Amino acid sequence: MNIDWAALGQVFGVTLFVTVGIVGLFTLGIVGTSRKPRQEGTPVTADGPDAPGGAARTGAYVCFALCAAAVAYGIYLIVAT
Repeated sequence: MNIDWAALGQVFGVTLFVTVGIVGLFTLGIVGTSRKPRQEGTPVTADGPDAPGGAARTGAYVCFALCAAAVAYGIYLIVAT
């Protein structure tokens, strides 16, 4: 039995890079849609000071879309053969 260690190392490196990248994108999406902690006694409204800005929310949706695209591409690679 002969193991191609270079190929195994490449697979490990790409897997690690893609995994960290997707988790990072998903984390940015969650941060972009999260609210800041509100002060005691202030009402929570959809457009109040606790709501994230439009650019942050748009960026978060882009991050979620990139995560979904990466997952769909992975499923395509598995199913296409």
